[in-house]
Amino acid sequence: MKREIWRHMGTAIRNSNPENSTHPFELKFHHAGISVPDLEASIAWYKAMLGFELERRDALPHAHAKVAFLRRGDLRIELFEVAGAAALPADRRIPDQDLRTHGNKHLSFAVKDVRTVADELKHRGADIVFVIDVGPSTVSFIRDSAGNLIELTQQPDLWKEA
Repeated sequence: MKREIWRHMGTAIRNSNPENSTHPFELKFHHAGISVPDLEASIAWYKAMLGFELERRDALPHAHAKVAFLRRGDLRIELFEVAGAAALPADRRIPDQDLRTHGNKHLSFAVKDVRTVADELKHRGADIVFVIDVGPSTVSFIRDSAGNLIELTQQPDLWKEA
């Protein structure tokens, strides 16, 4: 079942070519926002597991939220801890079941070798959901300290010299 749901991803990656875009404006990824129950625990997890550093802290008083911006190179994550927020539902912690709920699904990072990274993260104590082969690629899903899904996708071509 997992292989069928994720099989399309390898084809989509191979067939995309942003240099041929005819759209009138460019977009560059800036950040992803994630709501967490414990800001300090999440900052520590993203640092220990994925190498992110705290860039700055902020607050959104009108939303009763504490905010932390994390950064690793050009990648940024904005974490929110909101007083009284609802917990992440159990089905949102399982990739195949999460697809049955509208909204954002997961954050994804490209890596050179998924199995090597997943082994390292498992050694560090990360919650590994699965590692599977999808066409010519390999993907893994892990959960952060709050149960949010993170995908690792094997894309070694991103590291090749142009």
